[in-house]
Parts: sequence; C-alpha cells; structure tokens
Amino acid sequence: MRLPFRGCGAPPTGSPIAGSTIAVTGAARGIGLAIAAELAARGARVAIGDVDTAAAREAADALPGQVGGYQLDVTDEASFQGFLDAVAADLGPIDVLVNNAGVMWVGAFDAEPQTATERMIAVNLLGVIRGVRLAAPVMRRRGRGQIVTVASVSSRIAAPGESTYAATKHGVLGYLTGVREELRGSGVRLSAVMPSVVDTELAAGTEPGAMKKLAPRDVALAVVAAIETGRFHVWVPGRLGPLVAISGILPQRVRDRALRLAVPDQVAAVAGSARRAAYERTFTDPGEQRS
Repeated sequence: MRLPFRGCGAPPTGSPIAGSTIAVTGAARGIGLAIAAELAARGARVAIGDVDTAAAREAADALPGQVGGYQLDVTDEASFQGFLDAVAADLGPIDVLVNNAGVMWVGAFDAEPQTATERMIAVNLLGVIRGVRLAAPVMRRRGRGQIVTVASVSSRIAAPGESTYAATKHGVLGYLTGVREELRGSGVRLSAVMPSVVDTELAAGTEPGAMKKLAPRDVALAVVAAIETGRFHVWVPGRLGPLVAISGILPQRVRDRALRLAVPDQVAAVAGSARRAAYERTFTDPGEQRS
C-alpha cells in the first residue's frame, strides 16, 4: 500500500544531496529513521519503506520536506518492486537506494531457532540481493545511480553468538563486491557501510567490546558520506577499517587471541536478557514480525 507524502517546511539548499530521490528500507525506526532524517534535512526527497506501515507513516509525519511513508516487505518480490515503482511515480526516478532493513538473533548456534535462521537470511541477505537486482538495472539504463547497503563489521568479523548474522553480512559484502565489478563503467555506484555495534533494538543486550556503541546518527552520517564520495567501503568508526585489515594478516593464533580480547562472547552477554528476548520475538513470532 502506498502512503501520501508527509512532512513540512523548506529544506536547506547547497547540499549535493538536495533534490535527489532516495529510498530507504527498514526506515521506520533505528538506523533507518536516522538515515531518513539526515537525508531529509539535506533536502532529499525521501521514501521511508517499512513492513510496519503505521510506523512508516508516523516517521514520515515527523520529518521535514518531501517525505513519504510506504509499505515494504524486503522478503517479498512483489512488495519490493511495488515500493520502487510507487516511489518513482511519486518522487521521480530513484537516485539512491539505501538497503538498511536487517534483523539479528543472538545465541548459541545449536540453540538458534530455524525461524530465526531463515528470517535473517531472508531479510539481511536476500533482501539486499533483491533490492540491488530490482533497482540497479533501472539505474544502469539511466546511466547513473547509487545503492548504499548498511552492512556491518560482521561482514568481516564474526562474534560468538552471531554466526548466522555474520554469515548474512559476509554474503552481502561478497555479493556487492561481485556486482560492483559487473556495474563498472555503467554510472551506477555501490557502497557498503560497515559500522560496529549500534545502540538500537537490534543490538539489545549485546556487548560492544573494545569500542563503545555507536548512535544511529553516526551510521546516518556515514551513509551521507558514502553518497557524497561514492566510496565502496565506509567503516564506522573510520579506524575500524585499518584494524580489520591488520588483523587479517596476522598469524591465525595471534589473530584469534586479539579477536577474543576485542570481540565479546555474545552468547554469554545475552544470556537471560529480557530486552533481547523481546526484540527477537518481533521477527521470530509470525504475529509480530517486522524488519
């Protein structure tokens, strides 16, 4: 279902983002909402897509400028195509798609419910693949466009207790790396934003380890930077990139020891966490699913 534009007030001028049409998935709350807010503040025409239609409408109501709320289930082909078509019809051709929707179950690998495994793969990996496959060909025909995907440091490092989540993010980075080469010279750019732990519902009950939790706005500003610079890898914070690169060339025994010191055991961290359980019910319980 398509929702009308929301928001009011004149956007600022002078931003390179101003006037562009940007669609953001999973944007009714958390990181996605912060991204939508930053883009709207810079004068973009923003489409908020979310499986929670009421929340998408409410989020759009609160933002300035041309902002629309749209129903979107990234796990459904027809829903995603309908979202892209509706945004293009309402706001004009999509200049940037931000793949942000994501879910995470945390715990021992052999205690992970099948519903959680399948939901993470469907949202985090197949949702991104679907977005790229549907949006990039249209951009290629226009000769320009960008797809920014909110990945994670988990695309390179896997914490105990987050094995399937890390697998989906590793898959996302691998997919984007290959498609980026296929799109070389087409005018379509791909970017992967890779933050450490962010203080949102998704990370409820987890431990950030050596780095403090980021705010959603930190990731939103990194998405803005990705759009403005066109860089492929955008780490948040920036020092993560060199640290991950260095860890990759260490002998395995040294690397294992360093990672154990820096990356907490999330199985132990979330044990007995009521906040964690409440969040995970939102995507493992069919009656409450959202992403």
